[in-house]
Amino acid sequence: MTPPDPAPVRSPGPRRALLAGSVGNFIEWYEFGVYGYLTTVIAARFFTPEGGSETEGLVRTYASFALAFFFRPVGAAVFGRLGDRMGRRPVLVLVVCLMTGATTLIGALPTYASVGAAAPWLLTVLRVVQGLSAGGEFGGAVAVMTEFAPPGRRGRYGAWQSFTVSIGLLAGAGTTALLATVLTTAQLDGWGWRLPFLLTLPLGLGALWLRLHLDETPAFAASAVTKESETLRHPPTGETVKAIALGIGRLTGWSAAGYTFLVVLPSYLQHTANVSFQQALIATVLANVGFAATILPSGELSDRIGRRPVMLAGALLVAVFALPLLNLVQDPGTPSYVKGALLLVAGAAVGLMAGPGPAMLAEMFPTTVRYTGLGLAYALSNAVFSGCAGLIITEAIERTGDADIPAYYAAAACTVSLAALLTLSGDAHQRSLR
Repeated sequence: MTPPDPAPVRSPGPRRALLAGSVGNFIEWYEFGVYGYLTTVIAARFFTPEGGSETEGLVRTYASFALAFFFRPVGAAVFGRLGDRMGRRPVLVLVVCLMTGATTLIGALPTYASVGAAAPWLLTVLRVVQGLSAGGEFGGAVAVMTEFAPPGRRGRYGAWQSFTVSIGLLAGAGTTALLATVLTTAQLDGWGWRLPFLLTLPLGLGALWLRLHLDETPAFAASAVTKESETLRHPPTGETVKAIALGIGRLTGWSAAGYTFLVVLPSYLQHTANVSFQQALIATVLANVGFAATILPSGELSDRIGRRPVMLAGALLVAVFALPLLNLVQDPGTPSYVKGALLLVAGAAVGLMAGPGPAMLAEMFPTTVRYTGLGLAYALSNAVFSGCAGLIITEAIERTGDADIPAYYAAAACTVSLAALLTLSGDAHQRSLR
């Protein structure tokens, strides 16, 4: 007699799914935050040969940053199709392994001073791997969270994806600020910058354990029983492509304003407002605290009154107040506590868009293409409006001398989102997932 198959490991329900879905996202944004906050250090170590221009090195660093974002759509398409065919769980296991490995290796890379021109190329290759895995992370994580969510709580569950973005960015900023405080400038530039990247290894192993003990989502399991396999061999339909384009428009403001205020801000303040590295990091932490504070409440509020009014409020706030807010932050006469409050408000406005955003995207696509569709919408939006934010803002300021460029950029993107969000159905949050 053959022994019976061992019983599968069962997850204890939606809460385990919430944790397993969000932990990989935390690692992704922790690393992207660290890279953004250490931009000036990385530029000097990898992209500025001896005698080179600091500005040119910074632009090259932002170009590498942007390149990783442009590989996100590739990752979203590849891993999304795998996730819609094979299931959410195995693909999420794969992408967290890729992200953890690439990020850890960045912390061990030789610098330009050691290996010359090979250093920026090695860093860029690892950034590409990060971009591919990050592209596969969002769609799967949101699919897991929303497909496991109890009725009437998709906004709340999906908001955890955005919340782990804020926690990841805060962890990255906090780790970097701590190192900048306890280490000398020479120590930070010499070896201290490696520590935040190496810390990803134990975090990634914890994420891997959680995902290995995760069940497949009920929605995917049900669709796998009923759908015809031939359906998945066809390219995306016109309806899916249209939904992806509309999703990009709805996310534009979140993507651009989020990276402008939450990631690009440190290097921007250092180069235009002559503030110290530590002061710039504190400013970023305050913006991220405001961002984190509104994400979960806005996601839960969107379960009650709908995604549209909550997201419209965030986009409108940024479109109207980005310029006066930035001018006050730049003004040396503005009291420090006022600047702190303004940065909190800026982050909070972005949080109003980010809280309902994941659930809004999940509701736009049926189960058979959800991983691919929402992943591509998010990845394409971030590739253009987040990944290029630092490069566009730095180049524009360099060419025009106008220090208000970040405000114009964020406000213009949110204006686009306002138009796209007006097409969102007011009762989408009340319908069952297709």
